[in-house]
Amino acid sequence: MRHGNGYRKLNRTHEHRKAMFANMVCSLVEHEQIKTTLPKAKELKRIIDKMITLGKKGDLHSRRIALSRMKQEDAVKKLFDVLGPRYADRQGGYARVLKAGFRYGDMAPMAIIELVDRDPDAKGAADKARVAAEEAMADEE
Repeated sequence: MRHGNGYRKLNRTHEHRKAMFANMVCSLVEHEQIKTTLPKAKELKRIIDKMITLGKKGDLHSRRIALSRMKQEDAVKKLFDVLGPRYADRQGGYARVLKAGFRYGDMAPMAIIELVDRDPDAKGAADKARVAAEEAMADEE
């Protein structure tokens, strides 16, 4: 019997796994494509599909559930304002996992997880804006 074997534990405690996936979901929402190990990507796909479904509902209760699981208000805002309307007509399968070879240090299988119909300009856009803001602050001083 396989009772209670519903997900991968990834050799982590429950708290660590929960925090790790909260960070990974926020990164995926922000950049719309991230690179990670294959087992993490497969588990993350299950979680991000549920988050986007909450974003499609768009009500206050869904927003509060998403905020309690994601912990970053900017990511929740993008989830509900950008991704929810983008996938309004899609019935599921919002993310895809692509195998990306093996990591050099320990030969762990790597994968790229990305949102279907993603915006290619979103990857790194927040980082570029942050660096530009820091340079502007440095120029003012």
